[in-house]
Amino acid sequence: MALRSFQGSDLDTLGDALDIAEDVTGNYYKFSHRQWRRYRYDVRTLPLLSCQEISEGVFALLNKGFVVKDEGDPIPRTVDHYSICVQDHQVLEAVSRDADISLLPLMIYVFTHELVHIVRFSNFLQRFDLPWFKREEEEKAVHNITHEILRKVAIPRLGHVLSAYRGHRTCRLSGLC
Repeated sequence: MALRSFQGSDLDTLGDALDIAEDVTGNYYKFSHRQWRRYRYDVRTLPLLSCQEISEGVFALLNKGFVVKDEGDPIPRTVDHYSICVQDHQVLEAVSRDADISLLPLMIYVFTHELVHIVRFSNFLQRFDLPWFKREEEEKAVHNITHEILRKVAIPRLGHVLSAYRGHRTCRLSGLC
């Protein structure tokens, strides 16, 4: 059976959710829009994911890779690059399962969660390559920060998303395939 993926206006909603997530995460960490350029990442949805990046039971996977940065420097250098691999089928299932959850607030939650990971890894507040037995601790910390960031954001149905996923782990870490 084919997995459901985002269509048409869903992708516009994802763009809006990412803009909001960047804004509220930046406000929490007190950095400007310009400072976001330091954090190199992209967002990929189901049609762009490899088989190894498709997972059950999570809304997103965060992968880490490297890109060569060559801005006229005589010696190009590699920099971290993260990919937020959205699990369309899992997100759409959650939205269809609960009438009080809609795509925009759920994706604001998912993107904010992933951006907090990216900030923490990029600023060496936590290592990306944690041993498996320490990953739950990182997830709990990021989950709590995500709730702190979003708890006062006035978006319809966001409060329901925060309540619905208060005790849940909603992403996992992996390495690039």
